[in-house]
Amino acid sequence: MDSNLRLQLLAIARAMNSQGLNQGTSGNVSVRDGEGYWITPSALAYDLCQPEDVVWMDGTGQPQGRRRPSSEWRMHGDVYRRYPQAGAVLHAHSLYCATLACLERSIPAFHYMVAVAGGDSIRCAPYAVFGSQALSDAAIEALRDRSAALLGHHGMICFAADLDQVLALAVEVETLARMYLQALQVTEPPVLPAAEMAEVLRRFQGYKAV
Repeated sequence: MDSNLRLQLLAIARAMNSQGLNQGTSGNVSVRDGEGYWITPSALAYDLCQPEDVVWMDGTGQPQGRRRPSSEWRMHGDVYRRYPQAGAVLHAHSLYCATLACLERSIPAFHYMVAVAGGDSIRCAPYAVFGSQALSDAAIEALRDRSAALLGHHGMICFAADLDQVLALAVEVETLARMYLQALQVTEPPVLPAAEMAEVLRRFQGYKAV
């Protein structure tokens, strides 16, 4: 079992709290490893979590380890099955994303950086009870052609190629959520035309190719 990968996972989990994405034992993060993935355990503060507490989920979704996996393990597993490019998945109850999610509002193209999630919006999935297959199904649909989504009355989820990139993406999405909520205090902000966002997405692809 890869102890180094587990240490990296815990470092990112702790960074979620230190960077204001999470609080307490809410939220979860995972990393793909071959045919399965490692995921943070349920109901254990990240500061207390040791590498041996991280839970291994095999290719059939069966946990191995001394702890129970996060209640959102279904959502993580389904993202890995649906998106082969996903190397890490992060779910958080970040303040601004959760606020928009409670309003059932997606993030439109009010700022060009919305394209960081792969499209001209960051969708909000309808509410479903935590830990359920219904929530996972709603998340997968909201993530269609995207790498980040809000979860109605809940929080946010995103995926990226590795742990460092998924944390960076989560921070960017939370920043966009904060900016959008601040703009809404004045008025509903105008959105960029589809053609402009298509050009931004094209340029983003160019950056990734370098």
